[in-house]
Amino acid sequence: MKRIHIHIAVNELSTSIGFYSTIFGTSPTVERNDYAKWQLSDPAVNFAISTRGDTIGINHLGMQVDSEEELAEIAQRLDDAEIAYSKQQGASCCYAHSNKHWALDPQEIAWESFHSLGEISTFSDGANAVTEGEPSSCCIPLNISQSSDKTASVCCVPNENDAPACCE
Repeated sequence: MKRIHIHIAVNELSTSIGFYSTIFGTSPTVERNDYAKWQLSDPAVNFAISTRGDTIGINHLGMQVDSEEELAEIAQRLDDAEIAYSKQQGASCCYAHSNKHWALDPQEIAWESFHSLGEISTFSDGANAVTEGEPSSCCIPLNISQSSDKTASVCCVPNENDAPACCE
């Protein structure tokens, strides 16, 4: 089964949790002090909100899959269409450990295709760990031209503008 993934950066988590719980008719499946996620089957969506985004609004979109085979199928479709993408194996971000691919759509909106391998206890694990209240670029591939600060750290840029040492 595939499910659409939507991640929205919000400025106030508890108010947004109340709103989306009303819309979906249920409380979040995962709730942290800076993040909430609804893993729904009707509609089939992985909907997440967090206070971690640099800009309020759509953080990224994506497709969650149940297996590595389904993830490989998406990668093959991107290859066949000659769409550049970045691959992350064992990425730890957004309270999950996942294998994923990142691509930018024609409007430069980040799309994440991912297979979750398990949960983690922090927003980001390992070398990319961030503290509460600190924005994280670990999860989102930003084209350098999209960044308001040209010297800002970017990760996993799926094109010729890859940042040095990205996703090593």
